[in-house]
Amino acid sequence: MALPKLNVPKYKLKLPSDGRTVNFRPFLVKEEKLLLLATETGEQSDIIEAIKNIIISCTDLTTVDGLATFDIEYLFLNIRCKSVGETVDVVVTCPDDEVTTVNVSIPLDTIKVKKTRGHKAEIKLSDECSITMGYPSLDMFVATNFTDEDENRIDEVFKMAASCIKTIQDPNQVYECAEVPPNEIQEFFDDMNSAQFGMVQKFFDTMPKLTHTIKVTNPNTGKESDVVLEGLASFFA
Repeated sequence: MALPKLNVPKYKLKLPSDGRTVNFRPFLVKEEKLLLLATETGEQSDIIEAIKNIIISCTDLTTVDGLATFDIEYLFLNIRCKSVGETVDVVVTCPDDEVTTVNVSIPLDTIKVKKTRGHKAEIKLSDECSITMGYPSLDMFVATNFTDEDENRIDEVFKMAASCIKTIQDPNQVYECAEVPPNEIQEFFDDMNSAQFGMVQKFFDTMPKLTHTIKVTNPNTGKESDVVLEGLASFFA
């Protein structure tokens, strides 16, 4: 005689990028094991594979490759929220002395994707040239959220820009960057002046992000401060 099947609740959420509704369920023990094993190894490829498998297994999405970074963060956070608890405990360093740490419990349903006014994908570099940007891939998302590498800021933006640029447009043609050799894209960025490259940096600085502001009180000084947590890694426990 077959054993009974456990009922799994179903939920809905809207992706922050385009408002598309996604149906999802909590992850199961077998999926949680994959995630724990991946984070224990610390291998980027293992974490990528675990996140992909969990999102695809727990939603009605067939692929995550086209999702914006903040969509992945928000979706994964909600899956985690319904799977292992409505709150997450984090350790925060008090800003006033940058030494004392306090434990804070955060309701996960209060964490949202913040959108910056004026942020746009099309960047006009000059009167004759503009580019259209996309958001970082899942690989870049994991690299920036789950590793401890302290790369040079300019190098980081170059890597993201090279992987995220979608089109380059001049008065005569629109160039699809997927069809352009990487070395030519690199040369294109190398030829930018500082003001133009600053526009690219601003795109990444202002793109929507998973963020939450909490108030913490230093038990030693009594000073209350605001602490801004950003990115899935800040809430990952």
